[in-house]
Amino acid sequence: MDQGLASGTYVCHGITWASGDPCLLLASVTGEPLIFAPVTGRRLAYQVSGTGRWCTGRYRFAGRVRVEVVACPDRAPAEAGGQCAACAGRDDFRFAHRFHAGGHVPDALAAYMAQPHWLYLATFADGTTKIGTAADPRKRSRLDEQGALIATYLARSADGRAVRFLEDALSRRLGLTQTVRAAAKLAALAGLRDLAAAHAAHQQHLGRATEALNALNVTATPEAWAAPGEGDLLRTPDAERALYPHDPRSGEHGLTVLSCLGSQVLATLDGDGKQLPYLLDLGTLKGRRIVLGAQFSSPPAAVQSALF
Repeated sequence: MDQGLASGTYVCHGITWASGDPCLLLASVTGEPLIFAPVTGRRLAYQVSGTGRWCTGRYRFAGRVRVEVVACPDRAPAEAGGQCAACAGRDDFRFAHRFHAGGHVPDALAAYMAQPHWLYLATFADGTTKIGTAADPRKRSRLDEQGALIATYLARSADGRAVRFLEDALSRRLGLTQTVRAAAKLAALAGLRDLAAAHAAHQQHLGRATEALNALNVTATPEAWAAPGEGDLLRTPDAERALYPHDPRSGEHGLTVLSCLGSQVLATLDGDGKQLPYLLDLGTLKGRRIVLGAQFSSPPAAVQSALF
C-alpha cells in the first residue's frame, strides 16, 4: 500500500519489496500500523535520531503460507539479532534457517515450510554468485530484494526441507556462497563497467548447477527472473556515479531516489543538478530511529566518479 512519506518519527525496518515495488518499511513510534513508503522517484528527507538501534519486531504467520512483519509493541531498544528479548522470544520464524537440521519446529513453521519452495541462483555486479531459496509466495519479492543483476530459478521443490538440503548440497559441491554482504553489493555496483562478466559468470554457474542437480536426480527447470524496472539505471554499465560521501546512519539527509536495486539506491541531492548521482544502501537504516521532514537536506559534497 502506498502510504507516502509523512512527517514524523519512525523506527526504520529497512527496504522491502513485498508490495511489488521498493518501499521503506516504517514503524511509527506512536504505535500506528506499519507504513510501506515507496522510495523510487520520491524525495527522502530525514534526520537520524540518536546513535542506538531499535527493535524491528518479529515475523508472524498469516494463514499457512505467508509471514508478515509485526512492529515491536514497546518500540524497545534492540538486543542480539536486531530484536528485543520479548520479540525474539515470540518469533517462531527464527527457527526456519535450521529447520532442515532438526530441533524445535513450531506447528505454524512446519505448515509454512510444507509448501513448495524455489531454488535460485543470483549473480551480482562483480560476478559473485549465490545460491538461495524462496517460499512460493515469496518467489518474486525474495529475488527483487537481493539486489542482483541476473538471477535464475533453478528448480521448484516440494517443500522447505527438501530445498534447504539442495541449497546446502550445491553450496558444497560448487563452492557457492549462500550470503553476499550488502557492502560488497554496493562496491560492485560502484565499479560496474560492463555486463558481460556478470552474464558469463551466471551462465557458467547455471550450467554447473544444472549438472549438479541432475547428479542428485533432481530435474532442473531453469526460469529467468525478470528484473524490476526500478533498478534499470543501476544496472546500466559505465554510467557515471559516485559513492554517497556521508553516513546515512547519522545526521540529516535529503535525497531524490532515481533507481533502486535491492536496498541499493541511486539518488541526487537537493539542487545538485551538476553533480553525479550517488550510490548508497538504504538497508543500513534498519533499526535506526529516523525523523522524516521536508526541512532536512544532505551536506554539500564534491566527489569524483566511482568509475575512473
